[in-house]
Amino acid sequence: MTEYDRYAIYYLPDPGPLADFGASWLGWDVQLGRPVDHPVGHPDLGALPIAHLTATPRKYGLHGTIKPPFRLAEGTDAAGLAQAMERLCTGLARVELPGLALNRLGGFLALRPTGDQTRLAAMAAQVVMELDAFRAPPTEAEIARRQANGLSPRQAELLERWGYPYVMDQFHFHITLTGRLGDEAAGVEEALRPVITPLLPTPFRVDTLCLCGEREGRFHLIHRYTLSG
Repeated sequence: MTEYDRYAIYYLPDPGPLADFGASWLGWDVQLGRPVDHPVGHPDLGALPIAHLTATPRKYGLHGTIKPPFRLAEGTDAAGLAQAMERLCTGLARVELPGLALNRLGGFLALRPTGDQTRLAAMAAQVVMELDAFRAPPTEAEIARRQANGLSPRQAELLERWGYPYVMDQFHFHITLTGRLGDEAAGVEEALRPVITPLLPTPFRVDTLCLCGEREGRFHLIHRYTLSG
């Protein structure tokens, strides 16, 4: 398997209207590993500076993070990670929630699940824990960058233990659609909502997880695993 700079475990929407729109909106198709033109000529979106709004999340593609990006630990390799991921997914049960909804989250727009997310959070925690042996420790620069965001004591503890502050009880599943917005947030949300809402699944099912890799600053789908537990 091709080596990548970093790896991550993501939820990626199944191929279809939401995945297609998300690839176009962000300008990067994580599933096909190629750039995509932004939507043009759409009456609701035509006035938006989409390339600017989506510059930050573009490299990741349309995804929900389950295990955040990590470099491989010394003594591990990509083939072993793929095998461990396959074994893990055979024991994970799919999660079903009522749907997705467009929300503002920490200054950016994202899709968030509706309903009780306890099982989804538990699944994400299990993935983080069981694949942790493949994660190299974060560098001092990475730790400093995270700490500069103003972490709570609990988040700082999670950063130290798991290499990322927003896991376990601090995990909040979301599918990022923009970078941080200022005064334009309301206008972007108003324009985007009628376009994306008809594309959102009802119910929202997480029945696959995806191993993705970062190469040349962009994430690519490596393999999609079915949850069969």
